[in-house]
Amino acid sequence: MNLLLGKFTTKYTSSPFQEIKEEHYLPAFQELIKISEKEIDDITNNPEEPSFENTIEAMAFSVEQLDRVSNIFFNINSAETNDEIQKIAQDVSPLLTEFSSKISQNEKLFQRIKNVYDQKDSLSLNEEQEMLLNETYKGFVRSGALLSEEDKKKLEKINMDLSIKSLQFGQNALASTNAYFKHITNKDELKGIPEAILQQYEEDAKEKGLEGYVITLQYPSYLPAMTYAENRELRKELALANGKKSFDGGEFDNQNLIKEIVKLRQGKAELLGYKNYADFVLEERMAQSPAKVFEFLNELLEKATPYAQKEIEELKSLAKTDGIDDIQSYDHAFYAEKLRKQKFDIDDEELKPYFQLEKVQEAVFGLAGKLFGMEFKEINDVQKYHQDVKTYEITENGNYKALLYADYHPRKGKRAGAWMTSYKNQYKQNGENSRPHISVVCNFTKPTKDTPSLLTFQEVTTLFHEFGHALHGVLADTQYPNLSGTSVKWDFVELPSQFLENYCYEPEFLKTFAKHYQTGEILPNEKIEKLSQSKSFMEGYQTLRQLGFGLLDMAYHTEVGALENKSVKAFEVEKTAATNLYPSNPETAASPSFSHIFQGGYSAGYYSYKWAEVLDADAFQYFKENGIFNPEIAAKYKILLSSGGTKNPMELYKNFRGREPKVESLLKRAFGE
Repeated sequence: MNLLLGKFTTKYTSSPFQEIKEEHYLPAFQELIKISEKEIDDITNNPEEPSFENTIEAMAFSVEQLDRVSNIFFNINSAETNDEIQKIAQDVSPLLTEFSSKISQNEKLFQRIKNVYDQKDSLSLNEEQEMLLNETYKGFVRSGALLSEEDKKKLEKINMDLSIKSLQFGQNALASTNAYFKHITNKDELKGIPEAILQQYEEDAKEKGLEGYVITLQYPSYLPAMTYAENRELRKELALANGKKSFDGGEFDNQNLIKEIVKLRQGKAELLGYKNYADFVLEERMAQSPAKVFEFLNELLEKATPYAQKEIEELKSLAKTDGIDDIQSYDHAFYAEKLRKQKFDIDDEELKPYFQLEKVQEAVFGLAGKLFGMEFKEINDVQKYHQDVKTYEITENGNYKALLYADYHPRKGKRAGAWMTSYKNQYKQNGENSRPHISVVCNFTKPTKDTPSLLTFQEVTTLFHEFGHALHGVLADTQYPNLSGTSVKWDFVELPSQFLENYCYEPEFLKTFAKHYQTGEILPNEKIEKLSQSKSFMEGYQTLRQLGFGLLDMAYHTEVGALENKSVKAFEVEKTAATNLYPSNPETAASPSFSHIFQGGYSAGYYSYKWAEVLDADAFQYFKENGIFNPEIAAKYKILLSSGGTKNPMELYKNFRGREPKVESLLKRAFGE
């Protein structure tokens, strides 16, 4: 029997990971698609007159088991994949795309939806029901419901091709990352790299059956080498390998895929009546238009460039003391760390013993308790997809609120980076509030036989960031699953995550958890003050780097014709020229591993990180002015989080803040303006 086909009998109906076999997936998808098609047919062919309940609401609660199995499978494909899972993904993605296209192009179903939509003013719907109706109707129109039969077929083909090519892009990027490692036997070549990191390199070498040390392109391995290695040639080699990911003309090269994906997206936009793909995407964002995004990015670029240039001049002066007159991008992390140490007397490796992973997690759990009244308890009677994963039961006033999976360490089958995801959405049906199952996935250094997992301060902020997303899911309290939790406008989704990072810089809060893992000593006051002051260190450089990615993303999705006659590298150099502070290396390019926009959901949306920074700076300023744990403001913020996509995000924000966000809040935080 295939357990993916029935209701899960596990605690909290959690995912039965340990009982799922790889051979279950494809037959389950095939069968669940048939079952889901029957559900949709029943709605479509209902003999009763179309109503909100029998059409719009019925749609919202349909296809539940298929959605759950999809969540399980594709999350596993990111966090614990292998060759077989990736092969299944290649088989399953077209099936799901075809199923999705069948629904969105079901003329009879759309006529029922349109019938309800056309009479919405007389239906006495509440605000959430009205939002669901609008989003359902708009979703069909944006999926081609108003197209001719011929154009519907064209759109279906485009969507199918996009799903396959985007998946291939991500698999190539992961394979390219995993394909490289640097084996070093002479410890002298690793001078400057802290002992704890060297231990990790030794462990990685042993895993490969090698003597000495191994450095990979996984973030916890790569970044310390770039930050601390005095060996400039080593830094250069590693940076070159990192910059060549899927850009070396080899088996995992993504350059042609980029052109194909961009062209397909442009074709889709034109079919649906839009000038370009960015116009299509941004219609459904807070920003609303490419012009508004470019205006926003260029305003920040103008403000940040002088600060960034000044920062690079400081690094150049520092590099000259080492006899380096031609500072390059692969020198940046090394000299930025030196300068940071000089200015703030902060050394990441010196700070790491104060940031034991378990203590940082306790702090973020405690913060959620203080702001929102939640409690976290580790449980062991919920199945896990890997032994590294820990599971937590979240309660509020003693009542079950959500299930949390925490997966913190890198491994071969896990993609790089950090993310929050959901295995099950929250919704209300038949008098029951069905609670969410949320996952936080990171790639922090593994504990060794002598040392627990110790985080850099940047990794501390990463954990808070992803936990901010998790809170958005955990606090969800909406009627419909497709308006729940993080189902909000894409340029609003980063507000909760970036907001929570602010607490990492607050001395009052830092003192509660920044304690030495061996002695229990609290991080000294002067270090805490310096850490707090360092929040805006290299902010100009970081801003330009993010703006470069944002402008490149927008260029790919507004100027597709310009890419046809250029190489990916030439296009990238041209579109990021105003943000580049170091010479470009002809052998490297960021685009071929830019998974955010070519595999993830950030296409024509990368700007949203900076957009959300304005929101989070403005929101946290509100707390700062009234107390960072202020219960009244926390209660208002909780409403913003729990409302999901039931209201327009600007309306939600104004209800919380009393006004629209101001860009000045970000400039003040970043540059003291």
